[in-house]
Amino acid sequence: NFTVVGVGSAPINTSISNSNGFTGVVTIGYMGAITKDFLLGIGAEYSPIAGQKANYSGSVLGTSLGNGQYNKENSYNIFLSPATPIGTDGLLYGKVGYTGATVKDTFGSSSTNTNYTGYSLGLGYKQIITGGLYGFGEFNYMSYGNQTASSTGTVAGYTVTSSVTSNANAYNLLVGLGYKF
Repeated sequence: NFTVVGVGSAPINTSISNSNGFTGVVTIGYMGAITKDFLLGIGAEYSPIAGQKANYSGSVLGTSLGNGQYNKENSYNIFLSPATPIGTDGLLYGKVGYTGATVKDTFGSSSTNTNYTGYSLGLGYKQIITGGLYGFGEFNYMSYGNQTASSTGTVAGYTVTSSVTSNANAYNLLVGLGYKF
């Protein structure tokens, strides 16, 4: 909302495009057998690669506030991973975790970073190729909670406040190689 104290308020209308692009993830983890058919792992992932920039625009009562861009700067995920063996060299696994990401918002000559946190869910498969070398494929969903940014200023002698609440969801498909020590 955009509010002029003593005068009134109006909603801020936004239009936001999706940000798509390449992701790279570094993962470390440990998996141990609970029974012969059930393993439980714990791990952490970090993605230092900034995402592709996407555009957004805003308006109040039909008057444009301008255009900006946003992109993911980096992200992390800390997870538990239940798994079950498939044959002698395969592993089907799930992931449930706590995730966070920093999103950079550039509007005109200013920029701000917002830290989002939430939960993650994933499903994947690993296949031993030779020795400790394995190939894997997995799909992950991340849901980040609401973040509210508020600001206050003075325009023509009036106190003006604005409040914007945003959230984010992300998906990724990872295919790669790993090594089991």
